[in-house]
Amino acid sequence: MAGSTSSTGTPAKAFGSGPAFLLLKLQSSESVNHNTKRLRFELPSSETTSGLPLTSALLTFSWPQGNKLPVLRPYTPISSADEPGVLDFLVKKYPNGKQSTHLHNLQPGDSLRFVVPIRGYKWEANKHPEVTMIAGGAGITPMYQLARGILDNPEDKTKIRLLFGVNSDSDVLLKDEFDAWEKRYPGRFKAVYTVSNPELGSSLRQGYVDKALIEEEGVKPSVDGAQVFVCGPPPMEAALCGRKGILEQMGYKKSQIYKF
Repeated sequence: MAGSTSSTGTPAKAFGSGPAFLLLKLQSSESVNHNTKRLRFELPSSETTSGLPLTSALLTFSWPQGNKLPVLRPYTPISSADEPGVLDFLVKKYPNGKQSTHLHNLQPGDSLRFVVPIRGYKWEANKHPEVTMIAGGAGITPMYQLARGILDNPEDKTKIRLLFGVNSDSDVLLKDEFDAWEKRYPGRFKAVYTVSNPELGSSLRQGYVDKALIEEEGVKPSVDGAQVFVCGPPPMEAALCGRKGILEQMGYKKSQIYKF
């Protein structure tokens, strides 16, 4: 287990230089809508941080009851990499999802095994003047992690535009956090939501993240250094990033598109 501080006196990092597997205890489990829970795990000590670089996910390892083989699935933490003592996840339960069902059934005090981190896009502050994040459903978690890291860094001036497509109003996860960012970082962060099946009287836009919405929000590949990040269900990613997909039609190069 990682200690509370490193030899240099700084808080120890749970992931990076420690064991390949880390068993963490569930501290709390909170339902945020009809199929998503916020799970908080305890790090080895109250001073330990995750130490994960931006755009990192962690593999979860479990052996659900009745399963012949173990199940490994990646999940992206939504807590800050330097937040001490805890590690937070938003986990959507899928009808036939073995790992998501197992995680939803965990009770405080139960433990889950985590494997060494999976690193995604290598983020560099101010490498891009602006980024567009396109998310669908549970694909919002890597976008939240990256946006939070950018905005928390006083040296990073990157502008962020988030296009978030969901099935229903209740599926707009982390909306309070995004609303707070819009107020705190005017001109630097903007979130746009589109709902395929909005509630009666909903104030949210009806529809999908399509070419019309992307163009309506002024997303342009011609901006020098513009970058698009995409994470969502396979049909959404295929429509946006597939051969002759929406982003290619708009003139984006492969190097300007990253799928989490």
